[in-house]
Amino acid sequence: MKKVKITVMKTARYTDLMEKYENPITHACDMSEGQVFVANGWKKPDNFCDSAWESVSAFVMTLAYGGEDIYNGWMKNKKSAMISCNDGFRPVSFLLEATDEDAE
Repeated sequence: MKKVKITVMKTARYTDLMEKYENPITHACDMSEGQVFVANGWKKPDNFCDSAWESVSAFVMTLAYGGEDIYNGWMKNKKSAMISCNDGFRPVSFLLEATDEDAE
């Protein structure tokens, strides 16, 4: 099993949708572009958003166990995937990349 590097590539914030549909909340996603996490195999990295983990974890597991070419030619790097979290108000796009480093 390998470690998987997770890089925050892009964040968005749809304030028009938030104002119209979302109840005010005191804490939301704290991800910032360029932020890097490393999943030790299939284990969620420390301080990684639980909701985002539910969106990316199946892809992390696939890459950690040596899977590649997800969706048959979708990514230029066969050992990677671009996955977004499922927050419709604050979506975050993550680049997942299998490393050559073994998980602990």
